[in-house]
Amino acid sequence: MAKQDKQKGKSDPKIRTPGKLGKGEYLEKLLPLHLELNRMANWLQASGKRLVVLIEGRDTAGKGGVIAAIAETLNPRQCHVVALPKPSDRERTQWYFERYVEHLPAAGEIALFDRSWYNRAGVERVMGFCTEAECDAFLAQAPVFERLLVDDGILLFKYWLTVDQAQQEQRFAERLNDPMKRWKLTAIDLKAREKYADYGRARDAMLAATHSKRAPWALVDFNDQRRGRLTLIRHLLDHLPDTEVPAAEFALPPLPGKPREESFRGPLKPVRSA
Repeated sequence: MAKQDKQKGKSDPKIRTPGKLGKGEYLEKLLPLHLELNRMANWLQASGKRLVVLIEGRDTAGKGGVIAAIAETLNPRQCHVVALPKPSDRERTQWYFERYVEHLPAAGEIALFDRSWYNRAGVERVMGFCTEAECDAFLAQAPVFERLLVDDGILLFKYWLTVDQAQQEQRFAERLNDPMKRWKLTAIDLKAREKYADYGRARDAMLAATHSKRAPWALVDFNDQRRGRLTLIRHLLDHLPDTEVPAAEFALPPLPGKPREESFRGPLKPVRSA
């Protein structure tokens, strides 16, 4: 497990990863993990277990990328990505955890939270979107809420993705200059650039209050996002039963006749191929 990222933008040399992983090597290492993820998903379905994975971390750390890597080859009817927008006026009057509860999985399902109820201890606290009293109440209630989830049988994993400030700045610049990544850059992100140390202090307070045997945190170094994805997925799989469920056997008998081609009656025809 990686240690916490340093607030001054320097990582502990004892935990520095090797050179950045190339795309080819990354894809080669990802393939067997995808096969294991599918075995895990089959086990969840067969056993009726429920899996919740919270992905938290600094801006640009790579939360969306690792969630995509997990969900890429899984059945989207079984594996749900939860990325909630800011709360509505009505949701602001509810119990804080209420809007997250409806996204918890049913039997055999997986819920991947791209940020979660821990927004309150992170961005809301640092950017002044909640009061200190509200944050303190959250830090007291979160372990109780998570104990209820775990005691009810939910498999709960909480990950914090670490990234040094120099790497974060490079990714912000990429988002600014790449029109296909520009949507990832928000006004809040720009304001948050000045609060790297504040986010570190808020993170430390959150970890101290909510890390427990029932619902532990795992910190993963995401200065190299490809390596970080592999590390996180490996850690997740290593903490779940490696149980292979026999696949249903299907047969494809020969067609009764010659394969048919698509044909259409009426005026509608396929769009001309590009």
